[in-house]
Amino acid sequence: MTLNSIGLDTKKTKSIAKDLNNLLASFQIYYQNLRGIHWNIKGKRFFDLHVKFEELYTDANVKVDEIAERILTLGETPLHTFEDYVKVAKVPVGKNISVDEKAVKLIVDSLTELLKIERQILDLSGEVNDEGTNSMMSDFITEQEKTVWMMKAWLGESV
Repeated sequence: MTLNSIGLDTKKTKSIAKDLNNLLASFQIYYQNLRGIHWNIKGKRFFDLHVKFEELYTDANVKVDEIAERILTLGETPLHTFEDYVKVAKVPVGKNISVDEKAVKLIVDSLTELLKIERQILDLSGEVNDEGTNSMMSDFITEQEKTVWMMKAWLGESV
C-alpha cells in the first residue's frame, strides 16, 4: 500500500476523487440551473424566489470550489470543462424554466441526486479514514437535507 503525503492510500483516494469529480460535475450543472432559474423566474413570487435562488447559487459556487480543492488535496485533477460535466453529471438539466413550482421541483430533484452521490462518497471516505472528505460530505448532507425539506414544504409536500 502506497500512502500519499496526507497519509491516505493512493489507490483508494483515486476512487474517492473519481466520485468527487462526479459530484463536482453534478454541482456545476446544479449551479448553472440555479443561475438560469434565478434569471428567468416570473410571477407573483418573483421577489422571494429571485433572492432565494441567488442564495442557493452562491452556496453552490462555494461548494464547487471546495470539491475541486478536495480533489486536488487527494492528488488528483478536478474536471473543469462543460463537456466533462455534461458527460458525468447525475442532476437533471433545467432549460427555460420560469414557473415557480417547476423551478423549486428542479432544485429538489437536483438535491436528491446530489445527496445520493454524497452518501456514496461518505461511505467510501469513512472506510478509508479520509476524514477531510468525510467531514465535507457530512456537512453538505446536513445542509442539503434541510433545503430539501424546506423546498418540499414550499411545494406543500412531505419529505
